Amino acid sequence: MNLDKLRTLCMSMPGATEGLKWEDHICFMIGEKMFCITSERGGVSLKTSDEDFEVLTERDGIIPAPYMARNKWVYIERYTALKPKEWEHYAGTAYDLIRAKLPKKVREAWPPRQ
Repeated sequence: MNLDKLRTLCMSMPGATEGLKWEDHICFMIGEKMFCITSERGGVSLKTSDEDFEVLTERDGIIPAPYMARNKWVYIERYTALKPKEWEHYAGTAYDLIRAKLPKKVREAWPPRQ
């Protein structure tokens, strides 16, 4: 995985958009709500389920995300901390978790991901 592949993965999800926040953080969003945050320098933050948060933070190279751990976000220090299929799973889960919290009218603007 690298930034270009992560961008392709995140932007393949229905209704996903990309934005820049805090000067240099690339944010992938659904309905203006972030589900994945990264930067040119590397490192990726993702929203996780409670169970995934516990499992992932036990792995080398993955820590509770600064400022966002209480909301079950993890910080993946390097792209090699996850295998490509794991990236697909966890980025997809992050998208699904954020999409599920959107108001029904907004959420229904995009089909669920396949």
